[in-house]
Amino acid sequence: MTIGNLMRLLSDGEVHSGEQLGETLGISRAAVWKQLKKLEVLGVDIIAVKGRGYRLSQRLEPLEGAKIVERLPAQARHHLTRLFVEDQLPSSNEYLRTRFEQGAGHGEVCLVELQTAGRGRRGRVWSTPWGQSLMLSLGWRFESGVAVLEGLSLAVGVVVAQVLEQHGVAPKLKWPNDILLSEQADAGDATSHSELGKLAGILIEVTGDAGGPCEVVIGMGMNLWLPAAQRAAIDQPVAALFERLPDISRNQLASDVVAGLLSMLADFERVGFSAWRDGWNDRHAYAGLPVRVIQGQQISDAVAGDVDESGNLWVTENGHSRRLAGGEISVRRRL
Repeated sequence: MTIGNLMRLLSDGEVHSGEQLGETLGISRAAVWKQLKKLEVLGVDIIAVKGRGYRLSQRLEPLEGAKIVERLPAQARHHLTRLFVEDQLPSSNEYLRTRFEQGAGHGEVCLVELQTAGRGRRGRVWSTPWGQSLMLSLGWRFESGVAVLEGLSLAVGVVVAQVLEQHGVAPKLKWPNDILLSEQADAGDATSHSELGKLAGILIEVTGDAGGPCEVVIGMGMNLWLPAAQRAAIDQPVAALFERLPDISRNQLASDVVAGLLSMLADFERVGFSAWRDGWNDRHAYAGLPVRVIQGQQISDAVAGDVDESGNLWVTENGHSRRLAGGEISVRRRL
């Protein structure tokens, strides 16, 4: 019996008695109780209904590989080599890096319900409760070397933003790897930038030769629902998609994101980031606004400009233009 088996039984949001759960899973009621306690430690919000049993605080839709693949357009299915859906992994990026080491990996996608050692940019931990996020990694092999990857993380952001727009929300992009969203459903362009919270993050890892073939793993984690306790523990404004789109299908969203990424990757080596530059700048969260540039121990104030054809962000500091070229640089809104 795995935690995934238990979560799938509880996913309907209905009350299930410990006896019913035990009979279905082939374990004792005491063992069920222990598993429920494990889920609570993992951040899953379990409600005990006195005299009746247990339920999740809200319904959830487990990921199903068959549903995701069947909803892909024909072009995306052509580029998809294999899709994995895992209950639990230390890291979906690490999973695909191992696949590359085994001679596979290209065109492969890994989705995971629970990551126990996921990482964001600069080594930050990215974790959400079982089934309450969209965590995926996609592997792709480029033949022309690392130079062709300029701006790739920004192009990924544009793709994800376009998918979300198709579902009725208007995200913003924060250089270089974040997708932001306002918690207000009807605020539109009048929404204060201070109300934007981090909805998703992107992490790209590259192995291979600078001038020859290289293997890329694109990781993305998106908050769909955040329990209050977990939200309170996060040291920055955050957003969760279910608060804006409570009825969106996780499997449809996963399919749409995978399709968009595969389509973009199929052309990226040929066209580069220039094809996605305008799309990124159109969604730039901080364009023309005061920002704080953090690079190691150095902190400076600037005004954010646009990104160029290589994905570099231009800012103005003390009347002079300066180019920010990725790496360990963070840009934050200065209020």
